Amino acid sequence: MVGPRDAFRDIAACLGFYTRLPLPAFEMPAHGFANAQWAAPLAGLVVGAVCSAALTGVIMLGLPATIAAALALAVGVLLTGGLHEDGLADVADGFGGGSTREKKLAIMKDSRIGSYGVAALILSFLLRWSALVALGLAAIPALLIAHAVSRALMPALMRLSPPARENGLSAGAGQPSNGPVLGALAIGGVLLLVPGPGFALIAVLLLAAALFFIKWLAEKQIGGQTGDVLGALQQLVETVLLLAAVAHFT
Repeated sequence: MVGPRDAFRDIAACLGFYTRLPLPAFEMPAHGFANAQWAAPLAGLVVGAVCSAALTGVIMLGLPATIAAALALAVGVLLTGGLHEDGLADVADGFGGGSTREKKLAIMKDSRIGSYGVAALILSFLLRWSALVALGLAAIPALLIAHAVSRALMPALMRLSPPARENGLSAGAGQPSNGPVLGALAIGGVLLLVPGPGFALIAVLLLAAALFFIKWLAEKQIGGQTGDVLGALQQLVETVLLLAAVAHFT
């Protein structure tokens, strides 16, 4: 059972890792960073709130939805440091360009970006931008839900799939226990119910497919998950949720 002090440390740890907010230094939770991941969707909720506020402000200034959507995405990248976009690009380059498991992992560790990574980022931004433009004002709640729920699935992948490397970000964090995984999923599930049970049901089916697809693909390609794979999962889920929101709200 997580007490109030540990819960605060978990939230602070996730905010400090998943955002670039100028937070004071907090002591790392005693139960480890992996078990603090129940708070990952709360960090995503903060990112979504800031992006939604930016989008709202631009719309209130009378600028078109195309500009508002672009600036909302830009704010998200600035707030997170492009953490998950970097993961998506690395996965695309590694899985697309490597011929063996070792080469794939080496490419993913390389800070340079290749054609597969560029293509993946262009497609990700284009799909999300198009969805936000189509949603209009409905993009405000959609951003909140998409940013939070996309991070709610990452602890599940950490639990279900072993680390592909003996060292590295994901291996260092470890595997969360069932409690934090279920906690993150519960927070995400509650948020999915906000647009209605019909949306929640469709979203759960889509997100389960996305989670197990990434799990299957990563284990086939490199034998497990890495921090980059978790980032790619977040990007895929965020995109899927925004597209599902377009189908629901429009």
